[in-house]
Amino acid sequence: MQTKIDTILVLDFGGQYCHLISRRIRERNVYSEIVPHNSSLEEIKALKEKFNVKGLILSGGPASVYGQSAPKLDYRILEDDMPILGLCYGHQILAQAVKGKVEPAACKEYGITYATIDKPVGILEGLSEKEKVWMSHGDTVCSLPDTFEILAHTDNCPVAAFRHKDKLIYGLQWHPEVIHTENGAHMFNNFIFNVCKCEANWQMEDIVEKMVQELKNEVDNDKAIIGLSGGIDSSVATALAAIALNEKLTAVYVDHGFMREGETEAIQETFSKFKINFIVVQAKERFIKKLESVTEPECKRKMIGEEFIRVFEEEALKTGAQYLIQGTIYPDVIESGSSKNSANIKSHHNVGGLPEKIKFKKILEPLRDLYKDEVRKIAKMLDLPNELVNRQPFPGPGLAVRIIGLLTEEKIRAVKRSDKIVREEIKEAGLAENLWQYFTVVTDTKATGVKGDARAYGYVVAIRAVESREAMTASFAKIPYDVLEKISTRITNEVPEVTHVVYDITHKPPATIEWE
Repeated sequence: MQTKIDTILVLDFGGQYCHLISRRIRERNVYSEIVPHNSSLEEIKALKEKFNVKGLILSGGPASVYGQSAPKLDYRILEDDMPILGLCYGHQILAQAVKGKVEPAACKEYGITYATIDKPVGILEGLSEKEKVWMSHGDTVCSLPDTFEILAHTDNCPVAAFRHKDKLIYGLQWHPEVIHTENGAHMFNNFIFNVCKCEANWQMEDIVEKMVQELKNEVDNDKAIIGLSGGIDSSVATALAAIALNEKLTAVYVDHGFMREGETEAIQETFSKFKINFIVVQAKERFIKKLESVTEPECKRKMIGEEFIRVFEEEALKTGAQYLIQGTIYPDVIESGSSKNSANIKSHHNVGGLPEKIKFKKILEPLRDLYKDEVRKIAKMLDLPNELVNRQPFPGPGLAVRIIGLLTEEKIRAVKRSDKIVREEIKEAGLAENLWQYFTVVTDTKATGVKGDARAYGYVVAIRAVESREAMTASFAKIPYDVLEKISTRITNEVPEVTHVVYDITHKPPATIEWE
C-alpha cells in the first residue's frame, strides 16, 4: 500500500500569489494542493483519506473582509487541531473569525515595508528585530482577543503578525511567498517543518508522470493538436504531449506577423528535428487585417486569442483532432482572473482571450498550475535543447502587445528592429543569463528630434528589462549605463521611425512585465 505523502492545503481566496504559496511549499519537496476558500471542514477531512494533510494556509485576496461579496471561511476549521497560517486576507479573516478588529488602514501599505518582530517565536523563530517584508493591503488588523498574542508590527499596521497562545494558528499581514520578503523562505520552513512537522517526501518528477498520464486519459483514442509558439511553455507542453500521444499529436505553429525578426525560421529549424507532425501556418494577412483598427489592449488580446482558435479549428478539421492542447502556465491564468474572487489584470490570449464557442471537445493545459522556472526544470528533465530551456519568455500575441495604439506597418518595423538590437546588445554584454525578459515597446507618443542637422519627428521607444524567478513579481534590471547608451544610439541610428529612447524603471507590482 502506497504511503500517503505529507501535504499542505492552500485555501484560495482569489489572491494573485495563491499558486505562488503552493509552489513555495513544493520547492521544499512537500506536496501542496489548492482547494476552494469555502471548503468545509468535512471536505478537508475527506482529503485526509488521500493525503496526509499536515496544515492549512489561507491565501491573500483582493476583497475586504467586510465586503458584501467577500469570500468566507468555514470557521469550524479553527476548531480542528491542524496548524493554520493566514496570509494577508487570510490573516484578516482569521482575526475576524475570532472577533478581532479589522479596519481600513489609515495608510495603505503596498510594496517593501520593514516589520518590527516583537516576539521571534513559531513561524518567526530565528528572525531579526527588523525584517524586510512585502505588503499589499488596504485593511489592517487593529486588535485581537486575549487568547492571541501580537508577534510583529509596522509603523502603519499594529498587528502585522500574530499567533494563538494555545493552538497552532498564525497570521501574517505580509507575503512571505514573494522574493521581496527577505526571509520568506525561512518563515515557510518554520511553518512547514517546525509547526506542521512535515517530511520532505515529494519530488518534481511526480508531476511529470501525472501530467503525461492525464493527457493519455483525456485524449484516449482521439487526436489532438497543440499550439506551438516555440517558447519554453509550448515547447515543454509539446514534449509532454508527444510522450503521451505520439502519432495522435499534431503541432501547429502560427506565424501571425508579429514574431521577432528571424523567429519563424529558427522555430522551423528547431522543431523539424522533433518526431512530431509539425505544421507551419502563414497567417500574417488575416491577423493584421483583423487588428488594423484596434487600439485597446484588452481588445487586442481577445481578438488575437479568438483568431488563434479559428486557425487551430481549421487545422483540426484537416487532421481530425478533437482536442486542443496549450502551453498555458499559472501567471497567464492568475492575471486573467482564475476564479470568481480573483482580479482580472489582463486577459492572456490563451486564457481570458478565448472565445466562448470553440469547436473542440476540450482545451487541455498540462502546465496550468506551474510557474516558468518549474517549466524550465521539466524541460531539463525531458532533455530539451538548451536554446529552448534558456529562452526568454515571449507573449503568444507576439509584438502586437509591444506596440501601443494602432498596429501600423511603421510601428511593426520599428518594434522588430529595436527588439533585435536590444537582444543583440544584451547578449553581447553577457547579461542575458541573469535577466528574465528584455525587449522594446513602441509607444503611441511622438517626439521631436534632430538627425543629420535636420528636424526629425518620430516615436518614443521604451526599453524594458526585468529580473524575476516566476513572473508573479519582478524588479527592473540595473543595466549598466554604457550598455543602455549603446542600445539607445543604435536604435536612434538604425531605426528611422524612432527619435527618443527611454528606460522603464518600474517593478512588478505595481506594473506588469509587458506594457499591454
